[in-house]
Amino acid sequence: MKIVDVIISQSYTGFYFDDQKAIKAGAQLDGFIYVGEPLTPGFSSIRQPGEAISLQLVLEDGSVAIGDCAAVQYSGAGGRDPLFLAADFMPFIEKNIKPLLLKEDVLGFRKLAEKYDRLTINGQKLHTAIRYGVTQALLMAAALVKRVSMAEVIREEYGINDPVYQTVPIFTQSGDERYLNADKMIIKQADILPHALINHVKTKLGEKGEILFDYIVWLRNRVLKLRTNDQYYPVFQIDTYGTLGIAFQNDVSKIVDYIKTLAEAAKPFKLRIEGPVDTGDREGTMIALRDISQSLDEQNIPVEIVADEWCNTLEDVKYFADNKAGHILQIKTPDLGGINNVAEAIIYCNDKQIGSYCGGTCNETNISAQATTNIAVACKATQCLAKPGMGTDEGFMILKNEMNRIVALANSRKR
Repeated sequence: MKIVDVIISQSYTGFYFDDQKAIKAGAQLDGFIYVGEPLTPGFSSIRQPGEAISLQLVLEDGSVAIGDCAAVQYSGAGGRDPLFLAADFMPFIEKNIKPLLLKEDVLGFRKLAEKYDRLTINGQKLHTAIRYGVTQALLMAAALVKRVSMAEVIREEYGINDPVYQTVPIFTQSGDERYLNADKMIIKQADILPHALINHVKTKLGEKGEILFDYIVWLRNRVLKLRTNDQYYPVFQIDTYGTLGIAFQNDVSKIVDYIKTLAEAAKPFKLRIEGPVDTGDREGTMIALRDISQSLDEQNIPVEIVADEWCNTLEDVKYFADNKAGHILQIKTPDLGGINNVAEAIIYCNDKQIGSYCGGTCNETNISAQATTNIAVACKATQCLAKPGMGTDEGFMILKNEMNRIVALANSRKR
């Protein structure tokens, strides 16, 4: 089945681009905007509207496959590709990518996705956002041609022989509304919550970690108060954006001692700490997360470390997994480029007995969220991120509904 046309349009994401460097340097919120000058190249303000580019592949039979080129909220940070603005990249796609796509037959996904993920133009690889969107569209196209779900395409092409499809635990994110949105998560019985956006020491963590400690105590009590099912035990996962390293001078023993206090505060709920340290480079961050994870295990402290920053590409995921730099690795889907890499990353983590977190960013779209949810279900990820947006309800709805459809449809074929 050939592609007969490629339609390109500007899209909007479920959140915003934020200059992480400026925020970590102390930029203050004024309402919903940050005050101050941006520090990361490409940003015109510290917070600016999220943008994406939507690709529609028109096939010979008139069916249309869609993929959205999107990048993470903190573009340009942690070794990532630069800010992705539609006006900058739409002409590039029209000139360089569309003519290539018009020559393709979309019956198979994996080889074609690998081709575009590895493609170079003028000696340069494509921006991760472009690879992300193109491969989403190719996956949907293969599913349309084969008349199956995208998850079934992935299982067939990656040799996953399990005939049963199951849902994956969903991790909901609160944004700065870490109290109000936590209530929403508890009411809807989210599997993992609340993310909490602890990205600043003075205002969100506390110089000695006291603000986060108090928040976890509040969260524990809130779940116990609001839950309507005594068997509801969500996992607490807090994303700390390297602030523990800042507060405790990257001292592993001090960080572990502090995490131990958080584990006690969270009881009877399981605790995960995401991104406790960011040294500003891959090697240093990997070593820190490896050492923290090892120390927690040796002391039997019931906390799991989740790797995020600097664990960006498929190569990074494999490197962190090989070194056990974390108990769970976030596979930050837009950062991997082609979604073929997302499948490979989940499979690799599972093989290494490291948790596989099919993540991403609030700054995606419903299209990219649905595509990566299919991959998470197909490859049996440990958990996946409710996205896009920071409002909790919208992202949770998109993922939960898509999962339930995939599982019901795929399992019905077996019957």
